[in-house]
Amino acid sequence: MERKCRHVRRVKQYRYKREYRRRGGKVINVERRKISRAVISRLPRYYRYLGDLLEIGVERISSNDLSKKMNVTASQIRQDLNNFGGFGQQGYGYNVKYLYTEIGKILGLDILHPMIILGAGNLGQALANYVDFEKRGFELVGIFDINPVLEGMGVRGIEIKMISDLPFFLKEKKVEIAVLTLPKNRAADMAEILVKNGIKAIWNFAHIDLDVPEDVIVENVHLSESLMTLSYNLSKYTRDHKEK
Repeated sequence: MERKCRHVRRVKQYRYKREYRRRGGKVINVERRKISRAVISRLPRYYRYLGDLLEIGVERISSNDLSKKMNVTASQIRQDLNNFGGFGQQGYGYNVKYLYTEIGKILGLDILHPMIILGAGNLGQALANYVDFEKRGFELVGIFDINPVLEGMGVRGIEIKMISDLPFFLKEKKVEIAVLTLPKNRAADMAEILVKNGIKAIWNFAHIDLDVPEDVIVENVHLSESLMTLSYNLSKYTRDHKEK
């Protein structure tokens, strides 16, 4: 019986791969198509849920079953994935491992991204200690601060350096991403130094919108704005239920 089940799985996988090759066998490059920011923002969530499914041994899943787990519609899932060529097959669903791998490639997680953190305060050290970044291909290679008291201290084996050492460090090391956790009065000047030294991606936690060239990508994470949104939703929920 087990041998028969294995055979059935192999036949289904073969048919799935054959169908995929028949349709071109290539993931559509995001840069070649105008994919909405809303779709891109949902990809990390798909990736996370698929990773959870892999951990419990799920090999394939339908869009309906995935929609129930993620609390979105099945049509939304199919539409999102069709932006990149589609990965499912009618009657089979999605191969979880394959889809997880391909979404990882779309997100750029199949290559290593060296990054540094500027600002070794509470937030900077919390980010430095978050081990899941490395599992996703983000390698922390340096931590910098302006406080001389922190110089030489270690965070997960990485020695905190002074920001004055940053230009030399960037010339010696390949760094793709800079994480800004500095106060907003220092963030703009620091962003300028980063741009001058070839940094093309900034993860900005400072409470300021950075003015950078078009070829520099900035992802803003304003924690207080997220908290204010939560406050609004909480207030709205309270008002709505009082009226009832």
